[in-house]
Amino acid sequence: MPIGRRAFNQGLASSIAAGTTVGLPGTAKAYVGPNVIIVRFGGGVRRAETIVGQTSYAPYMMNVLAKQGTLIPDLSIAELKDVDTSHAEGTLNILTGSYRSYAKVGSQGLAPLLEPREPTLFEYFRKAFNVPSHQALLINGEDRPQEEYLTYGGHKHYGVSYRSEVIGLFRYKLHKFQRILEENKASEEVLAKARKQLDELRAQDYRGTANRRSPIMERFWDRWRNDYGDSGLKNPRGDRLLTELAVRAISELKPRLMMINYQDPDYVHWGNASHYTRAIAVIDQGLKRLAESVASDPAYRGRTVFVIVPDCGRDSNSLMSVPYQHHFNTRSAHEIFALIAGPGIAAGKVLDKAVDQTSIAATVGAIMGFRARSAEGRVLSEILT
Repeated sequence: MPIGRRAFNQGLASSIAAGTTVGLPGTAKAYVGPNVIIVRFGGGVRRAETIVGQTSYAPYMMNVLAKQGTLIPDLSIAELKDVDTSHAEGTLNILTGSYRSYAKVGSQGLAPLLEPREPTLFEYFRKAFNVPSHQALLINGEDRPQEEYLTYGGHKHYGVSYRSEVIGLFRYKLHKFQRILEENKASEEVLAKARKQLDELRAQDYRGTANRRSPIMERFWDRWRNDYGDSGLKNPRGDRLLTELAVRAISELKPRLMMINYQDPDYVHWGNASHYTRAIAVIDQGLKRLAESVASDPAYRGRTVFVIVPDCGRDSNSLMSVPYQHHFNTRSAHEIFALIAGPGIAAGKVLDKAVDQTSIAATVGAIMGFRARSAEGRVLSEILT
């Protein structure tokens, strides 16, 4: 269902007005706008391997999706003091539209534990509209459980009541071990192991939300367990798993706002460049499958906008043993891109101007009919039809 500029402006104005008075979830108005699927083309990718001519390892994105929307080739992460080109930070730039919008509260190994201080897109959306948490959904990789807790900030007018649900193997393992203990049918050795593993998983929950059990999500995971079992050997892994979870969520949960945190390009840190380029291709294949799922579902067909954006770029230092790093804040680590495609978005267009990564949150809010008040970037109104 195309979104005209007049309808867009009217929807934005009314939702901003509603957002100043809405209290708890369930008291806001119904959401009738487009579905939005944010694809974090994650793990850090450079323009050279994604959007630049013959070198692209993402042919579906460039040859099919780009024709259906607007490509933003000159998107960048601002070069500011204390702004890192890394994964959790880049994810928060996308979700909040604000740099430095978080506090570091610890670390797990080399990964920082961050708490957003500004509202996320999930919070803005669920406060403006009467949408349940499972229809504002984050899909996350098992290797980054610390990014599962970026779904709500510390703003006094938003917070945990407006968070999204999260799905990923980390959450499934929590569910699985809880179920094993509740069923109490296994041997004492298996039960003892389940208790230990459940305690270890809970210890990683630095914000205390993973133990909130939703009946809808419990049923989702029960069906997953019935299909894939407890071994972990049958289900897909890595970013292929995230695609499978997203497709399943579209079918069973019908999210109106969903973010998929792809991550596998980061395995290039192990030193093999093919890990990086193959991972880009896997994400591209995931995009194709997502688009096919959207096209085959009446609830999504013709009323779903894809927002594709990396968390960060990568360095271009051919003198390093692994030339694809992102921790040195070089220019190409700040240089990324975006592609926004779907109803109400200019098709086959290239936005030939510099755009900041923080504009993504502002623009998603505009597409969905709410204002991301803390976003530092501007709404990209020129891509709206």
